[in-house]
Amino acid sequence: MPIAREGLREIVAATMLLGACVAGAWSLFWPAAIPFVVVWLWVLSFFRDPDRSRDYANGDLCAPADGTITEICELDHYESIGGPAVRIAMFLSLFNVHANRMPCSGRIRQISHRPGEFLDARHPESGRRNESNSLLIDPSPPMPGPVEVRQVSGVLARRIICHAAVDEHWAIGSRFGLIKFGSRTELIIPRHIGTEIVVEVGDKVKAGLTIVARQAIEKDENAASEAHAAEATC
Repeated sequence: MPIAREGLREIVAATMLLGACVAGAWSLFWPAAIPFVVVWLWVLSFFRDPDRSRDYANGDLCAPADGTITEICELDHYESIGGPAVRIAMFLSLFNVHANRMPCSGRIRQISHRPGEFLDARHPESGRRNESNSLLIDPSPPMPGPVEVRQVSGVLARRIICHAAVDEHWAIGSRFGLIKFGSRTELIIPRHIGTEIVVEVGDKVKAGLTIVARQAIEKDENAASEAHAAEATC
């Protein structure tokens, strides 16, 4: 299983510390070494970074994080979106993959880091009060936008990592960051006629693989007319 490069420091530190604990426990009573081995395996598991790919249809928005859907909230007005929106929140447990992936293809318009508290990521106020990092994305046409992804800290998550930069173009499903040790990720999308949310609260999702919403794509009438004329000619 590939390991996230962001976790190398923690893995090395855990290997040195837990290795010493295992050696000491083994010399006294070998079964006492088992919990330290389990913790070391968990650290490796936490920073796993599986390769993922799938085909997407026009209008698809994929989950930006692994975890459980804890909230689907319709917003009358969301400032970054500039109108009605839908917020889909995912809770990442200590056993989920913590890499974040792009929900759609597009250009990064803005990145905003906000200091804050470290409430449990399942707390209903965590999205508003906790430290967070937000990416505002202008989706590639014909997807309507903008779309926002928020990386939110948790009670144990004290470091948010984001590799994206303003004006960069990223593809849907691309891995752009990671939140260390339990967290919350939010996807906020514009609510239009035809916006379809295809997950429910309690659903398990996987970043880059699970489609969480679909936007209705308006067809270009001129392009459709040209295509029809070409078919008639044939």
